[in-house]
Amino acid sequence: MLYRENGQFKSSYRADQQIFPIAQDRWAILALIAVAFVGVPLMANEYLLRAIFIPFLILSLAALGLNILVGYCGQISLGTGGFMAVGAYAAYNFLVRVDGMPPVIAILLGGLASTVVGVFFGIPSLRIRGLYLAVATLAAQFFCDWAFLRIKWLTHDSSSGSVSVSNLSAFGLPVETPVQKYLLCLSFITLFALGAKNLVRGHIGRSWMAMRDMDVAAAVIGIRPVHAKLSAFAVSSFIVGVAGALWGFVHLGSWEPAAFSIDRSFQLLFMVIIGGLGSIMGSFFGAAFIVVLPILLDSLPYWLGIPIDTALASHLTYMIFGALIVFFLIVEPHGIARLWSTAKEKLRLWPFPH
Repeated sequence: MLYRENGQFKSSYRADQQIFPIAQDRWAILALIAVAFVGVPLMANEYLLRAIFIPFLILSLAALGLNILVGYCGQISLGTGGFMAVGAYAAYNFLVRVDGMPPVIAILLGGLASTVVGVFFGIPSLRIRGLYLAVATLAAQFFCDWAFLRIKWLTHDSSSGSVSVSNLSAFGLPVETPVQKYLLCLSFITLFALGAKNLVRGHIGRSWMAMRDMDVAAAVIGIRPVHAKLSAFAVSSFIVGVAGALWGFVHLGSWEPAAFSIDRSFQLLFMVIIGGLGSIMGSFFGAAFIVVLPILLDSLPYWLGIPIDTALASHLTYMIFGALIVFFLIVEPHGIARLWSTAKEKLRLWPFPH
């Protein structure tokens, strides 16, 4: 009875087209944002911030960028880890080569550099699609791995490709403690999620979805495939590049190309599939599933007091994790976001069956 929209009348087009038309959703989102900005920094300890919340926020941002390309535009990509690496190393070069460069501006410029690379490797999408496009984006992953290992200028003459960043600041304020790093990542993901939500609701988002559903029909009704596909690659690569820069600057501090290997690309693709294709909320659900669940499975034997070998516990974690992924894909192929939307629809009708 609490999740009803009775009496919530729309008297203007603006009220009817707002992001959250139901008042309960608006209040819930505002409460969630308040808890994230105020409650978590006050209550969470250093371990939770470093091991769970900061990785969750950054990977949610990367999954959000990939979801725009795969979920909304229907273009399969296996080079997300490479685009993250471009964002991280480009931001590092801007930071160390330009005197007085603010780290936040360097992170955004890293996203722009990733945009250029993403659009370049997105050009084959104009002629190929499906698994062939996946192989083409996989080439981007291998090329980025090779470039950051072999071209020393990209890593500031580091022979191993390992670089490090310290003494971060944002708008004149130091970003050194876990709470400060968490708030920086939370600010980025809040702004980008709001922008992405508005973007997919507009003209460009509708053109992406038209290309995803049937590109020939979309071209017939006047949607330009070149503009739609390359704009999806550009926006997705920019968000993924910013996420890569945050992963290197904020979470790792010191990294090498192996931090953005093909495993990272598959991890992000699993996040999008499990969370829900074509859903902003699904990016967060998928990231939570991938980040939090392995930690819970690792800790479960110790919480239950079951004596178990460390290596066996690690193997069981991977086995259970994989089984749960298969279970979710069989039970709900549209992801956790679809389960969430179905539950909300049932709450709107409860206690009536129809």
